[in-house]
Amino acid sequence: MKELSQTSSSEILQYGRALLTWQVDEYLNHERPRSWYVIGAILSVALIIYAIATANFLFAVIILMAGLITLFSTFQSPDRIEVILTTTGVVVGDAFYEFKSMKNFSIIYEPPEIKVLYLDFLKPWMPLLSVPLEEMDPNRVREILLSFCEENITRQEESLTDLVRRLYKL
Repeated sequence: MKELSQTSSSEILQYGRALLTWQVDEYLNHERPRSWYVIGAILSVALIIYAIATANFLFAVIILMAGLITLFSTFQSPDRIEVILTTTGVVVGDAFYEFKSMKNFSIIYEPPEIKVLYLDFLKPWMPLLSVPLEEMDPNRVREILLSFCEENITRQEESLTDLVRRLYKL
C-alpha cells in the first residue's frame, strides 16, 4: 500500500490509467433510533462500573473513548472519498493497493443492503478490504478486475465484521 497525497489526475497517472471511478462515504453513517443510544449508554455505564470494580482502568478508558467517538461521529456527516480502478491497482481515498499485492477479489451484491467489493491481499497481516459499490454496476467492476487479478467465487456472503456492523448499526 502506498499513500497518495492528493488524487489529482497527474498523480493518478503514476498509478496507471484510470479505468473506473466512483465515490463512497468515508464510513457508514447509520440512522439510529433514540433507543439505540439509550441501550448503548446503559451498556457503556455498566461496563465502566465493572471495569472500575475490577480495577481495569484501561478498559474503562477504552469504553469511554468508544462511546465518545460514536457520539461525535453521529453529529458529523462522512466525507466522500474517491475509489479508482487503475491499470496497476485500486485507489481508495489516499491509499493505493497494487494488483500484484492482491490475492483475489470478490463482489457480494444483494441489493438494497449489501453491495460490496472485497479485496484480499497476499500478506496475511493486511486485512480484508471492503469497498462499498453503492450505485456502481458490479458487473463492470468485475469485468475490469478480472483483467488484473483472480476472483474468489467461494465467498458468497459479506464478512462477519460487515454483518455485525450493519446489524448493530456500528
